[in-house]
Amino acid sequence: MLPSQPHLHAAVFALAVLQALASNTFIAAVYEHAVILPDATDKPVSPDDALALMNKNMDVLEGAIKEAAQQGAHIIVTPEDGIYGWLFTRETIYPYLEDIPDPAVNWIPCTDPTRFAPAPVQERLSCMARNNSIYVVANIGDKKPCNSSDPSCPRDGRYQYNTDVVFDPEGKLVARYHKYNLFRRETQFNYPKEPEAVTFETPFGKFGIFTCFDILFWEPAVVLVRELQVDTVLFPTAWMNVLPFLTAVEFHSAWAMGMGVNLLSANTHKISLAMTGSGLFTPEGPAAYHYDSETEEGCLLVAELSARPRLSPTYPPAVNWSSFATSIKKFPVEKDTFLGAVRRDIFTFSELRRKAGNYTVCQGDLCCHLIYRMANKSEDEVYVLGAFDGLHGSLIKYHWQICTLLKCKSTDLNTCGQPVETAQTKFEMFSLSGTFGTNYVFPEVLYSGVQLAPGEFEVLRDGHLKSKHGTSKPLLTATLFGRLYEKDLPHPLRT
Repeated sequence: MLPSQPHLHAAVFALAVLQALASNTFIAAVYEHAVILPDATDKPVSPDDALALMNKNMDVLEGAIKEAAQQGAHIIVTPEDGIYGWLFTRETIYPYLEDIPDPAVNWIPCTDPTRFAPAPVQERLSCMARNNSIYVVANIGDKKPCNSSDPSCPRDGRYQYNTDVVFDPEGKLVARYHKYNLFRRETQFNYPKEPEAVTFETPFGKFGIFTCFDILFWEPAVVLVRELQVDTVLFPTAWMNVLPFLTAVEFHSAWAMGMGVNLLSANTHKISLAMTGSGLFTPEGPAAYHYDSETEEGCLLVAELSARPRLSPTYPPAVNWSSFATSIKKFPVEKDTFLGAVRRDIFTFSELRRKAGNYTVCQGDLCCHLIYRMANKSEDEVYVLGAFDGLHGSLIKYHWQICTLLKCKSTDLNTCGQPVETAQTKFEMFSLSGTFGTNYVFPEVLYSGVQLAPGEFEVLRDGHLKSKHGTSKPLLTATLFGRLYEKDLPHPLRT
């Protein structure tokens, strides 16, 4: 006699939990999704048309979720905007929103879909998780009514939030997060009144969650890692790559190393908007990553990760990011420097005129030191050492300190800092350090073709980034990206 479906599901779930408890690792997945976008319109579509579009995207996501589960994944993260896209007005996104309750209500939408207001998207996501015995992370829109008794209530009588949801392997809603740091184009959403620090426990570690632009700020990103001690961060994103420092794979990998946690980063895929780059990143480097600026295909990544990386024998030691650089006395500051722009940020640069040497460049309170030896200097390539210490951003201003060794776009020094994806010059060695005023520093090494360099560099405890055995591929940039959160300006729109 075959067991009934509920009993079979319970048995499968219990077995999955026991397997997870028996191991210090878990299998994670992220899916980079080529989102099916709605037609451009200035008027809201009907709820049925909105759901039809979302179901097309969920059809694709469901296929990825099934495949991940078949490969043994315990959790899968899908991208920001992955179910309905972007570039909405406040009015046109409304038909795509659902009322998402607080997870404390203990709700499984798959088995109790009518308990709250109509929620077909939550019901379907819940069933995807339940039917495949896997945690499912997705990004959707939340709507909350308000009235005149609330002085900040919008004129249309509702709040609208960019929202992440997590369903456990039984299909229960276990986490809901409202994005706190909205990007400048997200005018369809409201800022939450207070930042949310959302965590939940699993048999394979403590998880936290936030969205895209949030990663650059103290709240919620640093709060989750430093104060709440999560093991793994779930990160739906719609990241538009910006060379030389802010491509998705290089910065997200660097952030995981700098913060000492796993980061499960799922990006949307739209090459016309430079959106690509997803990965399963660990404190030791990327376990798996994907960057594709040529095709329109989605991509599933699956890898085994440490469930509690802080307990791992290979967990990187704490770093004093200014110790090495402040101990250097013999490097004279370069006199032959020039200013150059990386987007709107004005860096102080010095050209590396020799095939080997040491350089020091300073700006503000930051001095950057470089020791290097090139292996095969290409005559038509120029490299510089650069320093930046100041506020970045147009609408939201936040403080960076950056030391970087980078390739210029051409031999014209005016192109230094402009995006470039290819190089020919390899380095036998390099050592980069800076007099950082923060211990929140993220180490990046990016090779030609926007490729990471796992295992080919290290950060020593005294805070210098160095190559291990020379670069195996031509170098685009080696960067130490620092954040002085205490010098950020107040957010101009949060109120």
